[in-house]
Amino acid sequence: MRVGITLLPELGWSTDRERWRAVEAYGYDHAWTFDHLAWRSLADSPWFATVPTLTAAALSTSTLRVGTWVATPNFRHPVPFAKELMTLDHLSDGRLNVGLGAGTDGYDATMLGEPALSPGRRHARFAEFVEVLGSVLSQPRTSWSGDWYTVDEARTVPACVQRPHPPFVVAANGPKGMRLALEQGDGWVTTTGAPPDADAEDWWAAAADKAARFARATEDRTAAGPPLPEGFTRYLNLEARTADFGSAEQVVDALGRAAALGYTDAVLAWPRPDGPMAGDPALVEAVAARLPEVRTF
Repeated sequence: MRVGITLLPELGWSTDRERWRAVEAYGYDHAWTFDHLAWRSLADSPWFATVPTLTAAALSTSTLRVGTWVATPNFRHPVPFAKELMTLDHLSDGRLNVGLGAGTDGYDATMLGEPALSPGRRHARFAEFVEVLGSVLSQPRTSWSGDWYTVDEARTVPACVQRPHPPFVVAANGPKGMRLALEQGDGWVTTTGAPPDADAEDWWAAAADKAARFARATEDRTAAGPPLPEGFTRYLNLEARTADFGSAEQVVDALGRAAALGYTDAVLAWPRPDGPMAGDPALVEAVAARLPEVRTF
């Protein structure tokens, strides 16, 4: 079991630099930041841009993998985004992960004045977004004409450090998204789809259900087509359970439970003082001391 940390892009860099460096020094496997224009109850609070934040994080660390958690087509176009990701892959010396999701209703979906999309249309746009992004990142020149995007000889020179491109971790709770993760991704992440106010056991029941569904989708995929990429990852997003964790022991128990369900990776939040993901920041260091044990799960 590998473990990562999400750091919301809400602190000035003189402070945030030390958090990213601490995550690396503590020995976590990966670190992420949200990719939003504004987010929920923090929409009117300080919130910095994702790509510059990851650039600073990459240049302030040397071994930690960094990534988007998660980028969506709500306000991203695959061509300029590919250029940014290629550059980040070089700046990080190949330590970039790319978390991708279909997007939901909210500020990201409305801030640019775009019409609201049904879930089905959001998925259709997302599927094309992922395919175009992968093509642009992995080829020196790409043209495309689809339902959502038109691309005319987009250049990606130089090539990414990681070939054919940085790993795509596709967020999905439903069957269409899971199939897309298996077809276009190098990994899959789920939030379980449980309601935000779900109690712990209901949430874990949803995590088990998603793991079982993804296992069945994987069996169907491998029976019908080529095998999955070597090292395909299965992430469980544990940020929503931050308030459950009062001790390192409780976190380690949760990580063991995730591993037993077949997840290869889990992502915790760097706890905030209040509001979303409220908790004790000291747990980040306390859990780090248990990482050698966690890696045996």
